[in-house]
Formats: sequence, structure tokens, C-alpha cells
Amino acid sequence: MVRTGVGIRTAQARSERLEGQIHVYDGAGKGKSQAALGVVLRSIGLGINSSVQTRVLLLRFLKGPGRMYEEDAAIEALQRGFPHLIDQVRTGRAEHFGLNDITRFDRLEAQRGWDVAKGAIASGLYSVVVLDELNPVLDLGLLPVDEVVKTLKQKPEHMEIIATGRAAPPALIDIANLHSEMKPHHHPTAAEQGIDGIEIYTGAGKGKSTSALGKALQAIGKGISQDKSHRVLIIQWLKGGSGYTEDAAIAALQQSYPNLVDHQRCGRDAIVWRGQQQELDYVEAERGWELARAAIASGLYKTIILDELNPTVDLELLPEEPIVQALLRKPRDTEIIITGRCNNPPAYFDLASVHSEMICHKHYAEKGVDLKRGVDF
Repeated sequence: MVRTGVGIRTAQARSERLEGQIHVYDGAGKGKSQAALGVVLRSIGLGINSSVQTRVLLLRFLKGPGRMYEEDAAIEALQRGFPHLIDQVRTGRAEHFGLNDITRFDRLEAQRGWDVAKGAIASGLYSVVVLDELNPVLDLGLLPVDEVVKTLKQKPEHMEIIATGRAAPPALIDIANLHSEMKPHHHPTAAEQGIDGIEIYTGAGKGKSTSALGKALQAIGKGISQDKSHRVLIIQWLKGGSGYTEDAAIAALQQSYPNLVDHQRCGRDAIVWRGQQQELDYVEAERGWELARAAIASGLYKTIILDELNPTVDLELLPEEPIVQALLRKPRDTEIIITGRCNNPPAYFDLASVHSEMICHKHYAEKGVDLKRGVDF
């Protein structure tokens, strides 16, 4: 029996899951497209170390030329790092529009994108197909929901489908194997909007660490586009073993950008439960924080990912106040991403300019699907 509560499950060996799943990331919070890109990076990393080659289609609805989007830099980093594995198609116009503003062009562009998607799904050539902003396209009535659902249900077994965007229709959610909602939280502070460059991803749903990896890609891509070195540091707490969800993705990043990505992990290869903390847990947590504190103060890194810091604090392995003080003093152009679920929100949550809670509405593990080592645990 798996115990519930704050803690990270050790990476145990399990039977391999061969079939791909349908993911839906929706909600008003940030992290949807980032999570999709994190899954892409993870899939590429798994493919590098196996005989199965990963090929990815990034199909972006409602994101036509003429406007820059947050994930553009991340996609550029993917395409530079893995040029033979990433295909991208953009459709739609650049402006936001509502139900009363729909034009013939919008319908034609949505159909053009869907025709590409249908061809890609039928071909079986891709291991991952990202349908970015498909959810609002369906919500606006630009594509028939029934046809989309029917096509996705008939996808090749090995293919992973990821649909993102607000307002996923019930029919799509019904066929999804995984459904995470990104819920925004707003924390009133003296700075009103929090400190720019501090983002927190928490909650029981999937997408926290993968969203952080999407931010790492975005950081590297920004550096490429600006012809600057944009170094990334990833520190993981409570993950002293190997075989975790992010391992393959981090390995892929380091392989393509060895001079830009540093990675440190700390903790035991075991679950840490409240009331059962060991001395080594405190030592490892403090070791990770000393690395993080020095990195934040140095200004050498433009993006620092503090993965699973939240449960580390929630388990009282680290005090809150030093973290608050370090975040208050961070360099203006340093971006800090903090992840992990927690029962008692720590004080530094109030400093965040972005806080998304990943709410798990559906997960394929609930239906007895075997989880894939390195992908799901």
C-alpha cells in the first residue's frame, strides 16, 4: 500500500508501460505549455538512451506569426539541441479574440492545423504530438469536438498526445488518461504583485517539475536568441537515488548544452515521512540549501530551479526564514523556480509573482496502468 502525505517516492523498478497516453493540461494558471515542453524533453532523453527514437511534433493553435510567446525560446532551444527530432507548425492569428470576434480566417487556420494533426497521428511517425492550445480552439467551436475525440481515440498505441490550454471540453477530458488543472494563486504582499522572477509550482497534479524543465529550456533559448550565456542550475531535494521523472530530461539538456546546465541532487533514495526524519535527511537538505543560497547570491545563474524545496520545508528539514531572506536579495535578472507539493504553505509563497497549483483530476495510475520508470515515478 502506498502511504499518502508529503514525501517523494523512491524510484523502484516496475513493469514497463508501452502504450502512450493522452494528457490534458488546462486551467487559468501558468505552466500548461511549459509542462508539455518538459514532457517533450523527458521523452527525448529517454529516446537517447534506448533503441526507440523519439520524434516530436509541436502543433501550436492560435499562435500565428507576428507575436512572441513565452515558449518560443524554449522551442528554439529544443530545435537547436535536437534539430532532427523536433517539427513545429504554427497556425492562427497573433491577436487574442473571443467568441464574437471569430472570422473565416480563424476557422480555416484551425482546420489547417487539425489537418496536420490528423496526418501526423495517422502516420505513426511521431512518438509525441503536442496540440498546444487545442482546448480553447474546441471551446470556441473552431473544430468539431466529436471528430477530434474520435481521432485521438484511434491514435497509435505508442503515441503520447498532449493537449493544452484553458477550458478543455468534457468530451476531451473523458478520453484523457491524465488531466491536470493549473490553478492560479495570488498572494498579497508589500510589492503587490510579488517579486518578478520568483515562480512556484505546487499541488498533487502532474506538471510541476516538467513545468520547471520547460522554464529551463526557455532560459537557454533566451540566451541563444540574445547571443548570451544563460546558465541554468537545477537542485533537487529528496531525490538522492536515480530513475526519477526528470533524470532523462536533465541528461538530455546536459548533453546538448553541457556548458550551460549544472545539476545537483541531495537526499536519500527513500521516502521521507513526517515524524520519521533521519539525521541524514537534515544534513542533505542543508547541503542542498547551501548550494542554492550561494548560487542565488552569486548572480552567475540566470535560472535556478529548486525542485522539491516545498516538501523539504514542509517536512521541517529546512527553516523558512533563510529562504525568504535569500529570495528577497536575489539579483533582479535571476529567475527562481520552486516546485513540490506541501500541506502548509511557507512564508516565501507570498514573494512569488507566479504561483500555480497543479490539481490532479485524473491519472492513468488510478486505472491500473503500469507506470513507466523514469516517466511517471
